[in-house]
Amino acid sequence: MALQVEAAGGAVDELKRRGFKAWWVGGAVRDRLMRREPAEYDIATTALPDDVEEIFGGEGGCRVVTAGRSFGVQMVRYGGFWFEIATLRRDHGYSDRRHPDSVEYGKEPRADAERRDFTVNAMYEDPVTGEVLDFFGGRIDIENRVLKAVGVPGERFGEDHLRKVRLVRFAAQLGFTVDAATWEAVLEDPALDVSRERIRDELVRMLTGPGPGTALGMLKESGMLKVFLPEVDRLAGVKQPPEFHPEGDVFVHTVLMFRTAAKPMDELLALAVLLHDVGKAVCMVEDAGSGRIGFPEHDSTGASLAEEILKRLRFSNRTVDAVSELVRGHMRIKDAPKMRRAKQVRLITDPLFPRHLELHRLDCMASHGKLDVYNFLAGEYRALQEAPPEPERLISGNDLIEMGLVPGPLIGEVLTEIRDLQLEGAVTDRASALAKAREIVDGRARPGR
Repeated sequence: MALQVEAAGGAVDELKRRGFKAWWVGGAVRDRLMRREPAEYDIATTALPDDVEEIFGGEGGCRVVTAGRSFGVQMVRYGGFWFEIATLRRDHGYSDRRHPDSVEYGKEPRADAERRDFTVNAMYEDPVTGEVLDFFGGRIDIENRVLKAVGVPGERFGEDHLRKVRLVRFAAQLGFTVDAATWEAVLEDPALDVSRERIRDELVRMLTGPGPGTALGMLKESGMLKVFLPEVDRLAGVKQPPEFHPEGDVFVHTVLMFRTAAKPMDELLALAVLLHDVGKAVCMVEDAGSGRIGFPEHDSTGASLAEEILKRLRFSNRTVDAVSELVRGHMRIKDAPKMRRAKQVRLITDPLFPRHLELHRLDCMASHGKLDVYNFLAGEYRALQEAPPEPERLISGNDLIEMGLVPGPLIGEVLTEIRDLQLEGAVTDRASALAKAREIVDGRARPGR
């Protein structure tokens, strides 16, 4: 990170050397004041877009990407790192609730600060002198650990609805409370006139960073969860059998899973935790006499719902398929100790298995707390990792075709049975595998089968 700070300072120096004012701005300043390592450095400057392009355009490993140029924002590669360099500006109108209708470039940072979202993100630091420009009390808000909108909260959120979701993420990840007037503005209007892709990206940042359980609870409280994830919102109030789920309803269980996680999760696991029980709201049955509660087929129903939700939010096909499979398989894990050895091996060697295993652990820890199956599978996983590679298959589809089988599903079924027997040690060489395959094929061919 020292190299990134050096490069960020160098970019500011380069702008100053050309006669312009420049500062680090936003989250980097906030994080430095909190003695946290910034993930990235943004730069604000009096240099106009043409000036930025001329200064950093293509020499000595520099590069300028001008996608946001019409709003005075460009991505610059300098010193081996990418930095967002934005011209100081005042915005006018936000018809699309994202981009300003027009911008007016300026020479002083105060007007630029007025358009920013929260006071803690509206500070400017000179990396040479260390001076911090703070027009709206961001430093005091950091000391008090509070998030407050710049100016009138409703106006800031009206300019870009995604700021409401970002408010929740910042509060959860920084461990801050939210200023009463700022939170009231969200409660009064939880609408999200925002593209699905932007909500998707913010949701992933929220769930894979610190405090995802807190964030999920705040989304529910604010009403925003109902707007873009109604299927998850409906989990609140869905009762569960107390003998298995003493923690409470399905939503409480899901939040607790996030809070139980020892460290931030990757995208696939985080989405699987969020959606693993999404089918319970649809599948719940309660016996009128005994009061017993069940959720038949909530895993398969949940997998279908997860697929719909993730496609709606424009996730990649890879993510949709993987998360749906994690949801579909989350109830299968508990039966692993009773499985045939070959089935256990297939489960444990599945590329998604580490996530299946952690999903199961979090599921148990956020409910009954029993980890017998987890410990068994974790041990089996370690043993397989240390074991020699699996032996090559003893027979192939061509062998079965030579026996007279027509290419089709039966070939796959027979090969799977032979592979299972091989992994269990019931067949150990090619001759015994071919003999067993013949026996299986002949059995399938008998009348009545």
